[in-house]
Amino acid sequence: MTVETSTRFSPLAEWQHTLAQLPTGLRVRELPFLTQLTLRVEPGSPAAKAVEAALALTLPGPLRAEMSGDVKALWMGPDEWLLVAPEGRRHDLLAQLRAAVADEFATVTDVSAQRTTLALSGHLVRTVLAQGCAIDLDPRVTPVGSCLTTVLAQAPITLVVRDEAASGVWLLVRSSFASYLATWLVDACTEYRGDTG
Repeated sequence: MTVETSTRFSPLAEWQHTLAQLPTGLRVRELPFLTQLTLRVEPGSPAAKAVEAALALTLPGPLRAEMSGDVKALWMGPDEWLLVAPEGRRHDLLAQLRAAVADEFATVTDVSAQRTTLALSGHLVRTVLAQGCAIDLDPRVTPVGSCLTTVLAQAPITLVVRDEAASGVWLLVRSSFASYLATWLVDACTEYRGDTG
């Protein structure tokens, strides 16, 4: 008897070499297979407080992300957060959160397969993203910890500013749009090919 096991493929597995060839002023790497859970809970409710205690973090307010711990919390809406953790944490994190919430009103849903994450860094990040995104990435407007749902080159994304001067960001993109976004990034960097950082 043969037992078949499922094999996971990164949405951008075939793009790793191409993305590594971008100008040195823009480094892009995929963070595939991150654990991603959608949390729906009323802010300030007993369930929200139980989640915060279980994760040892404070659920961030509008347009913000809490990125300091092992589990990241991204604000997605008035009563919705995306919890992002390293690969392999899905089952224990689901169990931990469901135990914390217990009979209180909240939902925790595994959405790990929906998106992949691109980590962008370098001094060209703001310049390149400005070609396809209407968000002003000036650090006075979008400081570290900003979490914005927007479009980049008409692809829906969640953009999280991780470093000063927006030189380090996460782009969370639906897996079905990942190749399109990688193509756009390569094209948007064409004029910076000679950049040496």
